[in-house]
Amino acid sequence: MGLEMEAMAGSIGVSVPVLRFLLCFAATIPTGLLWRAVPGAMGRHLYAGLTGATLSYLSFGATSNLLFVVPMTLGYLAMLLFRRHAGLITFLGAFGFLIACHVYYMSGDAWKEGGIDATGALMVLTLKVISCSINYSDGILKEEGLRDAQKKNRLTKLPSLIEYFGYCLCCGSHFAGPVYEMKDYLEWTERKGVSVVQQLPCMGYAVLTLYLIFVNLLQIWASPTPSPLLPTLRALVQAGICMGLYLYLSPKFPLSRFSEPLYYEWGFWHRLFYQYMSGFTARWKYYFIWSISEASIIISGLGFTGWSESSPPKAKWDRAKNVDVLGVELAGSSVQLPLVWNIQVSTWLRYYVYERLIQKGKKPGFLQLLGTQTVSAIWHGLYPGYIIFFVQSALMINGSRVIYRWQQAASSSLLSGILAFLNFAYTLLVLNYSCIGFQVLSFKETLASYRSVYYVGTIVPIVCLLLGNVIKPARKAKARKTE
Repeated sequence: MGLEMEAMAGSIGVSVPVLRFLLCFAATIPTGLLWRAVPGAMGRHLYAGLTGATLSYLSFGATSNLLFVVPMTLGYLAMLLFRRHAGLITFLGAFGFLIACHVYYMSGDAWKEGGIDATGALMVLTLKVISCSINYSDGILKEEGLRDAQKKNRLTKLPSLIEYFGYCLCCGSHFAGPVYEMKDYLEWTERKGVSVVQQLPCMGYAVLTLYLIFVNLLQIWASPTPSPLLPTLRALVQAGICMGLYLYLSPKFPLSRFSEPLYYEWGFWHRLFYQYMSGFTARWKYYFIWSISEASIIISGLGFTGWSESSPPKAKWDRAKNVDVLGVELAGSSVQLPLVWNIQVSTWLRYYVYERLIQKGKKPGFLQLLGTQTVSAIWHGLYPGYIIFFVQSALMINGSRVIYRWQQAASSSLLSGILAFLNFAYTLLVLNYSCIGFQVLSFKETLASYRSVYYVGTIVPIVCLLLGNVIKPARKAKARKTE
């Protein structure tokens, strides 16, 4: 078996640990499909948790589940004993433990060298236990003054241990997200709200699979209940395309080139083009991972969020969606990127960091954005490249806002169109320049790559911000009220 794994891993250019992870990751799709056949809410909670723990063991080894127990226990004890401050206690404790694991395992170096460990899954789990604790703390607050997200996600009742176990380790999102709320998980598992799915008869797994396929095909034409079949197939096709592009491009644009003399022999435009292609290539790996996660969440039913208002209405699977590929690659503004890249984590950061840093009665500014991006950087790991990338992203977004304000105030459609193109080009330039730090991780390599293009991706956003304080678009005059 070991020799077969080595041969298979070598054929696709990955290490054996990564291949083992990919196989377990792909197994979340049939596991999510079989969830539909599990009878009773209690059975589904146990199934969700046990399958997640089993696949973690097969992928990362026994120590992975021991790591997961720490933040899970901390979060539940905080909710049980210190409800009012459970969110803060869990936030500090779970993040502290995650940081310690990042330092101990130094996962970024392992990932660059083709290794893998459980810290990626621990990152997802950290966000889930924090949001659960914060929402339980919000459950004792009066609804007056709460934001819409707080009202929607607040928990008035402590989840049972079995519910909490299933929520934390549910295999569909355990490895790479997407992150979701405890309230959504409970509705899905208890088959309430929009998460109602058809109860399936008990039968053998092979027969069950054929039955599910048959039922889903019928549902496409004959039932108001949304079928997950076509959205799942779409996600799988997308995953295949993304992996194919990554395997094709990665040998042509290796990350190691940034430390080779050849790179520094090239001219400015050649180096800038290589930075773009390096970032472009790396993103397809993430697109592949998130597409597999999306397929797993969709086929289980958890991804369904209701029906569109179009005619005829279409099923929406927003909870499963973690990336909009074309939205990232063709983003017209840097402000759009958090809405299309790592979508559920961006939503988590907005709900649990950004919005909670805003003082009542005041508008958010650069400090709230910088604080949010700093939390995101620490969540990824303590490598200098992560910190630099997320500080850069705060500059990038604010610079893009300046260009957008100019665009909105433009006096002609021609000028507005020119500024729209400039915002697109600005986003393309600064994003791919900045993300080199996210890839190479080390301080020395990050600065060397930035220096090689004369820090253009840092200077341009700063210039935009400075010009934004000088060239301020005129505010539209408000119409006077008639007496």
